[in-house]
Amino acid sequence: MKRFIIIISILTTLTSVAQQSITLEECYSLMAQNYPLAKQSHLFEVQNKLDSEIISNTKLPQFSLDAQATYQSDVIEIPIPNVDIETLNKDQYRATVSVNQLIYNGGLVDASIKVKSTQLKSKQKQVEVSLYQLKQQINQLYFSILLSQESELLLNAKETQLKAKLKEVQSGIKFGVISPSSDKILEAELLKISQQFQELESNKIVLIETLSSLISKPLGTSTLFQNPLIETQLQTELKRPELELFQLKKEEIENSENLMSKQNAPKFQGFAVGGYGNPGLNMLDNSFQTFYTVGVKLNWNVFDWNSNKKQRKSLTINKDVIDTETETFKLNTNIKLNQQQKEIDKMKTIIASDTQIINLRKEVLQIADSQLKNGVITSSAYITELTNLYEDENTLVKHQIQLQLAKVNYNVIKGQ
Repeated sequence: MKRFIIIISILTTLTSVAQQSITLEECYSLMAQNYPLAKQSHLFEVQNKLDSEIISNTKLPQFSLDAQATYQSDVIEIPIPNVDIETLNKDQYRATVSVNQLIYNGGLVDASIKVKSTQLKSKQKQVEVSLYQLKQQINQLYFSILLSQESELLLNAKETQLKAKLKEVQSGIKFGVISPSSDKILEAELLKISQQFQELESNKIVLIETLSSLISKPLGTSTLFQNPLIETQLQTELKRPELELFQLKKEEIENSENLMSKQNAPKFQGFAVGGYGNPGLNMLDNSFQTFYTVGVKLNWNVFDWNSNKKQRKSLTINKDVIDTETETFKLNTNIKLNQQQKEIDKMKTIIASDTQIINLRKEVLQIADSQLKNGVITSSAYITELTNLYEDENTLVKHQIQLQLAKVNYNVIKGQ
């Protein structure tokens, strides 16, 4: 019983592997999750958290420890006659602990954190842009695999038809209706089909392995690549991540301007210093003493020769540069969309013509089939018509795949 259950389990696993399927959207999602570049988004987030904590720590008390021992060539002496004041030692010692507490700096800390936050969003959006640009590469691979998949189906159909025809021809030869060499011609064509299968399989393996590497998911030749239904919307606005990136860069500049405007604000700081040394604060007491000092201090850069103002003006120019980059990107994207739309229209026209050609080829093949049965034409003539139909059907499939690829590329360019 256990052996039976194990066999069933193995068969179920093998069946699930054989029936593995994947969609284009799943490829997009897996690439966005597993492509090595995608890891940068989390790394940037961790880095930003650390940077923000470092900036926030400036609001906390800052402690420092100093110690020194010195020997000097001369010391202060008080030349007052008949006054017994001990001369200071030339070797002096001092150890101090200082505490500085920021009281006010014009919101500089919060502004710095905001700049870091916007920088994080820009970096993460840049990662998204880079990943998005891989979509067209995935499209090319995915639809090339689809083309191989459809070509195999057509080749299978041709092989099945030839095998059936070979039996008919062998029967006709037996009864003397068809010339004896006709079956050899069909057998040779079947060998050619076997070679074509090998070539298709080899190309398909390379394509699948490349796609598998991009999305970090094991895929095999038995994987079913589902044919997507693709629609395009011609009147919608661009929704590319690059446009969001341009906007984030402008926000980053605006936050940097705000940060610069606060750099010249007055800064208040409280401080305390405690120490032990010889001499202490009382220079006339030549002994080790404890001492302390507390107070507040103000720092205000009142005049900087307009450097801060000029830096902010420079940032404003950067915003104008980003505006020109945005306009250029929109222009180039709309040009690509127009080209892609022309490609879609062209493929639709060609496909309509392909359908008419195939219908005519089928009629010709039916006549050739009847003529072969009656010994009117040779197997070579029949194979020529069958190959013509197969090639035209393969061309139709190729054009249909190209139409789908053009549509999905249109959507990627549009940002849909």
